[in-house]
Amino acid sequence: MIDMLFVQEYLPLFLKGTFAAMQIAFFSCFIGTVLGLLLGTVLAYKVPFLQQLVWLYVIIVRGTPMLIQIMATYFLLTSCGFCISAFWSATISIGFNSGAYLSQVVVAGINSVGRGQTEAAKTLGFSDAQIMYYIILPQAIRTVLPALGNELTTLIKDSSLASTIGVYELTKQGQIIMSQTYNAPAVFMMVGMIYFIITSVVSLVVSSLEKRMQYYVKH
Repeated sequence: MIDMLFVQEYLPLFLKGTFAAMQIAFFSCFIGTVLGLLLGTVLAYKVPFLQQLVWLYVIIVRGTPMLIQIMATYFLLTSCGFCISAFWSATISIGFNSGAYLSQVVVAGINSVGRGQTEAAKTLGFSDAQIMYYIILPQAIRTVLPALGNELTTLIKDSSLASTIGVYELTKQGQIIMSQTYNAPAVFMMVGMIYFIITSVVSLVVSSLEKRMQYYVKH
């Protein structure tokens, strides 16, 4: 069981770690979403040469552990003389990993839009950019929103991997508290409960957004 005195004493450290974990998750989700849209568009429209580069990138990222990617990015950049913090190194690594997976989701979303709509828009004089912005992307986003929500909850949990390069997020703070108190059960329960609460709230918010989008589409 968790002692309330333990919670009162160490809650500020847990909250500090939670804030860092949320920052990593949201920044990496932003990077992953932007990158996924760009890569997914290249794959969906089969842009010559770029398509092969994107597939190579996706294969490499999906074929190697995220932990290795985080450590390789951090130590490679620092060894090359780049002044980058462990926080941003981990965030960029997780974001680029997410982008590879989201690119496949974006491809599926774009392909779900009927070609007849694109042909009709061209007949009306829409440019390719206008077709993408006004017709394809709005429908694709509705299709991929559940996957984006799942990706955000995954990134919240994946932020714990940033602890391996010294980022003081939730898991790292838990390790520090455990080294001071030797109360591993209480620490793991607190960390697990916080992750569970955050991911549950995010899932509810995404589910609510999805229902609202479906309501507006029907009405």
